[in-house]
Amino acid sequence: MSQTFGSVGRRGFLGAAAATTAAVLLPTTGLAAPFIRTSKNRPKNILGQGDYQYEMNHHWAQLPDKFTWQTTHNVAVDPDGLVYVIHEGHEDKPDHPSIFVFDPQGKFIRSFGSRFQGGGHGLEVRVDNGTPYLYVTGYQQVKVFAKLTLTGETVWEKYAPMDSGKYAADEDTKRQKVWGRDRFMPTNFAFLPDGGFLLADGYGSFFIHRYDKDANWVSCFGGPGPGEGTFDTPHGLWLDQRGGKTPEVVVTDRANNRLQFLDLDGKHLRTMDGFGMPANVSSYGDLLMVPELHARITLLGAKNEVVATLGADVERVTKGDNIRSKPDQWLDGKFVHPHDACFDNDGNILVAEWVGTGRVSKLTRV
Repeated sequence: MSQTFGSVGRRGFLGAAAATTAAVLLPTTGLAAPFIRTSKNRPKNILGQGDYQYEMNHHWAQLPDKFTWQTTHNVAVDPDGLVYVIHEGHEDKPDHPSIFVFDPQGKFIRSFGSRFQGGGHGLEVRVDNGTPYLYVTGYQQVKVFAKLTLTGETVWEKYAPMDSGKYAADEDTKRQKVWGRDRFMPTNFAFLPDGGFLLADGYGSFFIHRYDKDANWVSCFGGPGPGEGTFDTPHGLWLDQRGGKTPEVVVTDRANNRLQFLDLDGKHLRTMDGFGMPANVSSYGDLLMVPELHARITLLGAKNEVVATLGADVERVTKGDNIRSKPDQWLDGKFVHPHDACFDNDGNILVAEWVGTGRVSKLTRV
């Protein structure tokens, strides 16, 4: 039997929720701004609103001097609370690890995954038959998705699903840094109740591929387009089972600035608009969390209403100055480009940002 850790899954708990209305606009006003609270010992960055407030720590992860951050991409937590971070890495540094592991306090534990250098992207933890594993995607010249042990040994490794008929000849055997709708650039996973999984080709074909529990390709849905059930950069996805409802697939249709909710066969159910390049999604209890590349984290409640926004710096980041590579212009308590976020086992939040020097922040619930 397979299960997704946390509700098992990467991100903590599976969660619970009711259905949304057909198309809900994301409010951007009416929520209080983050505030600063001071203790006797040190100032604290407290983000959020109401019952959803968190203390921000941008410097939580303690990376040894022998390693460097190289554009952080995704983050995941295992059943013991260890935190896994994958960065894209530099293709010209093939011996440098792409995956770092930290304890809950941010202390470095181990590293591995140099074969993903230059293309490291998606990262999830899933428990299969009582044993947790890492599921990893690589894009650029890597063009792979793989199942690993928590220490980096390969269980299996797969390439472009040529049976789908969506890819150029030899895309699975002659992997090159060539982009296009007939190319394979996988980004993220979602795990299914039957032990199978969905794989988003978020930078390539824009299709969502379905695999069985043995990692055999079954079918696909989606593809490029502006309409319902089609996508423009389906970058992230998640299986929404909040409240024990019939499972729904949530896809972050990034370049269309929206979430799409679909059934397990890919049939469109509804759309939620108003996001700023949503990059991924995950759940904990009744919460659905959406990291947005446009400088904020949005938390949705059981009815997909906005209950909090975290670290928002949207206007400054999107006005065109490109501060991604200018750490001296980053503000404490504010995000630049949240690329992925996950809950830990206690409901705290880890955020990986798409910035050249890398940044992984921890938000502790207060």
